[in-house]
Amino acid sequence: MIRLASILFSLIATTLAGTAVVAVLTAGYDTLVPIVAAAVVGAVLAVPVTYLIAREIYQS
Repeated sequence: MIRLASILFSLIATTLAGTAVVAVLTAGYDTLVPIVAAAVVGAVLAVPVTYLIAREIYQS
């Protein structure tokens, strides 16, 4: 399952981090700290999301 999770993480983390960065930029925060913070939050949030998705795929 770790192989599946690592592949999924690379896709999910970039998607969530990119979405968070776009949301921050749309909100008007255009300095370095909010952009990097949004990217980090997206990448960290991807860990449990990846686990849940990999578990569902692996069980079916």
